[in-house]
Amino acid sequence: MDDSGGRQSVVVLGGGYGGIRVAKALDDVADVTLVDPSDAFVHNVAAWRALVEPQWLDQIFMPYDQLLARGTFVRDRAEAVDGTRVTLASGRTLEPDYLVLATGSAYPFPAKSDVADTETARAKYRDAHRDLLDAQRVLLVGAGPAGLELAGEIKAFFPGKHVTIADVAPDILPGPYAQELRDELRGQLDKLGVELVLGSPLRGLPSAPPAIAAPIAISTEAGDEVAADIWYRCFGVTVQTGYARGTLAEARDDRGYLRVDEQLRVQGQERVFAVGDISDADRDTAGMATAQAETVSAAIRSRITGEEAPAAYQRGPVMILVPLGPEGGAGQLPGNDGILGADEASGIKGRTMLVDRYTALFDAPGAGA
Repeated sequence: MDDSGGRQSVVVLGGGYGGIRVAKALDDVADVTLVDPSDAFVHNVAAWRALVEPQWLDQIFMPYDQLLARGTFVRDRAEAVDGTRVTLASGRTLEPDYLVLATGSAYPFPAKSDVADTETARAKYRDAHRDLLDAQRVLLVGAGPAGLELAGEIKAFFPGKHVTIADVAPDILPGPYAQELRDELRGQLDKLGVELVLGSPLRGLPSAPPAIAAPIAISTEAGDEVAADIWYRCFGVTVQTGYARGTLAEARDDRGYLRVDEQLRVQGQERVFAVGDISDADRDTAGMATAQAETVSAAIRSRITGEEAPAAYQRGPVMILVPLGPEGGAGQLPGNDGILGADEASGIKGRTMLVDRYTALFDAPGAGA
């Protein structure tokens, strides 16, 4: 810390929605180091839009070296973390005063990029776009938010393609949502011509890799058969906490999530916090990660500056906004009576995919110089 002016140090592992918020919020009061294996933050909320309209690729990749005005970005990966001691894949060891774990989750491409280099990742999206262009019949396995959004994107930009969503669940959008929301989304999907095959397990996933053009033929236990030219896996979150060692590993539950207290400190740890998808504090969404980042950054700031400690983190209310292309979709948000329809979903999220909210963060003066 010799070059930090005596400021306390904070290491943030993971540059997703929670990690970038914590690092940015503490940049003025701490010696912040942000660690991520990729060279850029990827705005995954708009990943489906980039698949169908590749010019969005220029907007959704935001270089980490433009985030912090004073802090440091280190392109590396955590191999082992025990307490506040971090061993990186390069062999470098970090022992900050405060450690924030924000390593998030993996999800099948192209909902999330699985390539660490920006140019390589963009090229992979462009290849996936070309494969989609060549397909006339598209199969989406999974009727959660990802499957519904992808269906809406494809039909909005390529209305002539036939899109089928298959899921073992008897209805779309599993979770604590109002049936009115499901009904509204189903009505819009029906108008778009999206076919739903629900309520029966698949006899097996397609043998061809997802997101690559290939002949697809599947059947359900109920006897439904679906043929397609490409398919997408719209399920399968993998929490990324495999680096946990020692007392930190003891805080993992049987799903890999880290147990946290009301201040989002990891169980058994005094100066280690966890935010976003790896925390058991709330649902796995970008919005919840952002809310948790506010709590953690405020908690660390109060310790460093002596300011009043923040209130305990409160689990967020049920909320979701599912765009179906730029002009469709529906949502359930707190403070609103009833369900938000297509106009509201489009105005809040569908047209812009919230890109402007994140590009505004990557404006640090002198960063990347």
